[in-house]
Amino acid sequence: MLTIGEQSPSFMLKNEFGEEISILSLKGKKIVLFFYPKDDTPGCTKESIEFSEKLKQFHNKNTKVIGVSKDSVESHQKFCTKYDLKVTLLSDPSLKLIKAFGVWQEKKNYGVTYMGVIRSTFLLDEEGVIVSTWKNVKVKGHVEKVLDAVLKTD
Repeated sequence: MLTIGEQSPSFMLKNEFGEEISILSLKGKKIVLFFYPKDDTPGCTKESIEFSEKLKQFHNKNTKVIGVSKDSVESHQKFCTKYDLKVTLLSDPSLKLIKAFGVWQEKKNYGVTYMGVIRSTFLLDEEGVIVSTWKNVKVKGHVEKVLDAVLKTD
């Protein structure tokens, strides 16, 4: 998994509208990049709603909030519409960015081992350098922790 001080890998992925978003197009802004397992599941929904509710506070600190999962653009569209989400969601079905950040890992659930996305968040500075990380995120209180970290940057 990438750590503080490392440069973000470059990326170009489609958002929920099918538009291509690259890290270069975000240069000059801080980025909260949150990786989550699956659209429209309880924890992922709660996390996305909470980021959406606090989005104005992130924007006031020149910060873009972006969720990433392996779900399709169409799935992201439905997810955003269903819950009136305001965050940008990127589709990474090839797992390129998910693997580059090291969040595609072995998971266990009820004794079954499988590969999946470990819920993780990265805060990048205006140059794309990782300045904070949260790994194996528990949703409750997470968005507030990330916002506190953003408010302390300048």
